[in-house]
Amino acid sequence: MVAPAQGLAVELDNIWKRFPGVIANAGTRLHVKPGSVHAVLGENGAGKTTLMNVLAGVYRPDEGTVRLHGVEQSFAAPADAIAAGVGMVHQEFRLVPTFSVTENVVLGAAPRVLARSALEDQVAALAERFGLATDPRREVWQLSMGERQRVEILKALWRDARVLILDEPTAVLTPVEAEELGRITAAMAADGRSIIFISHKLDEVTAFCDEATVLRGGETVAGNLAVSDLDAGRLAELMVGEATEVSQRRVRTSTPGDTVLKVDNLQVVDIHGRNVVDGVTFSIGSGEVLGIAGIAGNGQRPLADALAGLTGSSGSVQSGTHDLSSASPNERHRRGLSYVPEDRIGVGLAPRLSVADNAIMRTYRTDAKGLLIDQEKSIEHAEDLVERFNVKIADLHSPIAGLSGGNLQRLLVGREVDGEPTVLIAAQPTRGLDVQGVAAIQRVLLEQAEAGVAVLLISEDLDELLALSDRLMVMHEGKIVAEFDPDETTRSDVGVAMTGAVHAEEATS
Repeated sequence: MVAPAQGLAVELDNIWKRFPGVIANAGTRLHVKPGSVHAVLGENGAGKTTLMNVLAGVYRPDEGTVRLHGVEQSFAAPADAIAAGVGMVHQEFRLVPTFSVTENVVLGAAPRVLARSALEDQVAALAERFGLATDPRREVWQLSMGERQRVEILKALWRDARVLILDEPTAVLTPVEAEELGRITAAMAADGRSIIFISHKLDEVTAFCDEATVLRGGETVAGNLAVSDLDAGRLAELMVGEATEVSQRRVRTSTPGDTVLKVDNLQVVDIHGRNVVDGVTFSIGSGEVLGIAGIAGNGQRPLADALAGLTGSSGSVQSGTHDLSSASPNERHRRGLSYVPEDRIGVGLAPRLSVADNAIMRTYRTDAKGLLIDQEKSIEHAEDLVERFNVKIADLHSPIAGLSGGNLQRLLVGREVDGEPTVLIAAQPTRGLDVQGVAAIQRVLLEQAEAGVAVLLISEDLDELLALSDRLMVMHEGKIVAEFDPDETTRSDVGVAMTGAVHAEEATS
């Protein structure tokens, strides 16, 4: 057994965690100092989430030792970890939208007799102490994603978390909000708390973190690296075991061609009667990548669903000479419009079907013998798709639920571009993927553009949009509020537009 290290806040030593057919952690090691921001890096499937779930009491390790501040722990449930001072802010926030900030913060951890005004004052004081600006009386549904994240952090601080795990914390934030989070984590570290920062955005790791541990294949390949001595390229190399290019500005080899997709005054009204897409107009030429930026929840998803025919809309959608305004999703696909939705499971892929069944969803009608699917032809098609897009699977007939996020996305993107579309809508295509997975998907998108496909790229990763797009538009409250030339703008300019602070005429002037 490894002897306790002096002065450490977190010691995970020789952690093993096995699942049927999978070893998620194979002797993993993580040491975190008090008052530091510590990055945990690795590809999808490297064991990061499992290791954090061990620390947060979700899983019990098969072998190994967990210590907090020198005291060995054995958590039977997450409540034990919370009581020991471990808090975790998940990528998907766990808040009650109709409750106020205060109600969400103290839920399950407040006195039996609630003095609302006193609790609101205490939450406000806690927020002010760490620079987590928020109104304790506002209901959560009224808050931006950045403000909601602050509420999640306040929940952990209310329970006096001395170790705080942040899982992909900037995935839904604007650049300005991400910079603010960096300041907040520094303030919490200065208070003596230990922050574990899980991210795929290596530039943020180098900006916000003090040290880094890199996992690969369930093992720790590098621990307690001084981030100040590393750059994003070196971290990426450690993560994948070989030199990997971090996203760089796209170099065009051709100019966009004639207009392929034309959208005019598109309107989408939600069940509450609100215009979630409000008069959106744009066009895309063949071989062009048009990027759409925006804070989550500002109409990007309804826009993509409306273009794909998955939700009702008004206005005009034309692809070439075809009016698709009232066309069904199948008709739009037959006319050359393919869609990679942000929800891989459920909308994009059917979780209860096999890899093969999901691979042929777009072609099973043509791969048919009368009313029956031609099984031999379909299997050949699925095998070819899996091979061409490097989808790592155990068996074509196994459920897709067993695939990693990167392999799910390769399968989905591969299926959608397999039919040689003229228009490709890609919504959050690299969200949550590791460096290698991001590079693979981005490469496919650029190959499609070089082949003459009009690509609409909707992403919350501003670096990705600036790297890949020929033009960049910003959505705010359902409207296009700004348009930029990626070669002539900065992250800061686009970030300000994402908050709604500028309008199109200002951004393009």
